[in-house]
Amino acid sequence: MGVTKEQVESTLKSKLNPSHLEIIDTSGGCGASFAIEIVSEQFEGKRLLERHRLVNAALEEEMKEIHALSIKKAVTPGQWKQQLESEKSTSAA
Repeated sequence: MGVTKEQVESTLKSKLNPSHLEIIDTSGGCGASFAIEIVSEQFEGKRLLERHRLVNAALEEEMKEIHALSIKKAVTPGQWKQQLESEKSTSAA
């Protein structure tokens, strides 16, 4: 059997201490494919590629069984707040 959403969540929480984390199992339940949205202070001062590498490194063991990992967002808390405010103003208009 593959990796569970809960395993991915637990690993990312312990290694990257995110203030927001959303994980979607896009494999239909077999645990081979996930989409992730993560907000962490550890991304501060890092480029997008470096942030993706941090996520992949955190999931090193899980990646042995995961076929596809889509990191939809990997942002800092400040960037996350800006995006939320931007979405609010767009939907209010």
